[in-house]
Amino acid sequence: MMKYSKATNYALHTMVFLTLNPKGKSMSVESLAEMQKLSPTYLSKILTKLVKAGLIESNPGVNGGYRISKRPHEISFLDVIYAIEGQTSLFSCSSEHDHSFHHQGCLIEQVMVDAENNMKEELSKKFIIDIANKMELKGWQLE
Repeated sequence: MMKYSKATNYALHTMVFLTLNPKGKSMSVESLAEMQKLSPTYLSKILTKLVKAGLIESNPGVNGGYRISKRPHEISFLDVIYAIEGQTSLFSCSSEHDHSFHHQGCLIEQVMVDAENNMKEELSKKFIIDIANKMELKGWQLE
């Protein structure tokens, strides 16, 4: 089974927390880190990637922090994963195997690429707002 980094896990949770936050209101890195029992320094690196991807924005100052910069219903799981993991393929045949099975390229790689494309398509249809809405329905609130 494929495994995403812990940073992706924390980024997805952070995006849900920011989506649950009242519109226009920022959350500090300290409060986001505390909610996930993380070091603010570690979370800051994740937040920087989310800012660079245009998913959130940073507001400096005493009442500053982070908030969603796009409409929440436009942010897919795939957007967040790409922001953290990048867009490189999860699998590629090694140079020793490139032509071992077939002269048209690695046939195993094609199976893996097809599976990865199916996964990407599914993740692009899942939105952060849907998780936030389910949490609200269960009575979950930011403290």
